[in-house]
Amino acid sequence: MFQKLVSHNDDLRRLIEKGYAVGFDSNYLVVRDIPYLDSDCKMQMGAIVTKLVFVDQEQVMQEDHQVFFAGSVPYGLDRKPIPNLGGGPTILALSEASKDVVVQRSFSNKPKITGKFKDFFDKIESYVGIISGPAMELYQVTPYTFHAVKEVISSTIFKFHDTMTSRAEITDLSAKFNEDVVAVIGVGGTGAYVLDFLVKTPVREIRIFDLDPFYVHNAFRSPGKLEQTELGKPKADVYFSRYENFRNGLSVTRKFIDSSSSDDLQGVTFAFVCVDKGSSRSGIFDVLISNGIPFIDVGMGLKRNNGSINGMLRMTYYSSENGAKIRDKGLAELSDSEADLYRTNIQIAELNALNACFAVIKFKQLRGFYCEELSHYHLLFEVKDFGFVSKKDSDCD
Repeated sequence: MFQKLVSHNDDLRRLIEKGYAVGFDSNYLVVRDIPYLDSDCKMQMGAIVTKLVFVDQEQVMQEDHQVFFAGSVPYGLDRKPIPNLGGGPTILALSEASKDVVVQRSFSNKPKITGKFKDFFDKIESYVGIISGPAMELYQVTPYTFHAVKEVISSTIFKFHDTMTSRAEITDLSAKFNEDVVAVIGVGGTGAYVLDFLVKTPVREIRIFDLDPFYVHNAFRSPGKLEQTELGKPKADVYFSRYENFRNGLSVTRKFIDSSSSDDLQGVTFAFVCVDKGSSRSGIFDVLISNGIPFIDVGMGLKRNNGSINGMLRMTYYSSENGAKIRDKGLAELSDSEADLYRTNIQIAELNALNACFAVIKFKQLRGFYCEELSHYHLLFEVKDFGFVSKKDSDCD
């Protein structure tokens, strides 16, 4: 990967040929061995880090004129902080392979004439001249160490560079999902959106379980475009074909999960239950709870009310510790009644997507990706007044 980036980007090649200690990490360009002066005019070594924006799998461009710096405030020969660097203290998490590069601040210095740098070579040369100039003059050193740092730390999950994570500077938060193996049980309306959100989350593995075929009505409450050749195929196959080019670790099993499915769930660390029959849900709950697998169950009940549609969306979290206790509260339907034969099962795409949002946000809160002020295990949302009702974890005792 190192050689591929260098061979397809002339500015990166020029940096290496001049002698800069160039490396790549999590969609960042890292230039080590940058000399600078501290407040006592002693020489220190730092590193410049800047974002890579991938145009395609091989070519990169700059996002802006700013850089990050691993080091303290650089000083000039006059023992004063170098002026016109802008920015300020900041933290940026890189991978374990770059633990020697501890970003402490950002700098912002635009070229006076053009207002932007021509390329990465121009950018690094400009910042090195400002930061390292005093140390180079005083100590007769250069940043041209020809130090080879060829590790490219990129995701083994995604088949494309995860530039969203690096651009948002949340690499450390995304790493919280690295060991998760997630089961999506049922990819109907809400389950399809749960899958769509998870595909873009760096969980290690996603297992899809569904036996139903994909019909036209499914296309009206699922993400993505409809290919006519998909109609009649198993849902699991349809969604695998839509996403397998985007990420690794995606698998499908054409079956309904029930109380006898322990083998299918070996290694699963979390599950989403997205089925609309109480009897199916009951068997799924049994196998997940007996195997100590935490899960989120979603439900939706909509009906016409005075000509318009109203109803509730539900999201319930069953932890590995309290799953059985929460099941006994009867928050989700676990059986089928005769009335179900005559019930109109209304589902609308935006409400399916919203229900999936509640579920995936809760999962990400559990992993520490999102904040959660008061932890809750049960959420109800009513359409007509946008009203929320939730049950806190403390209510479960």
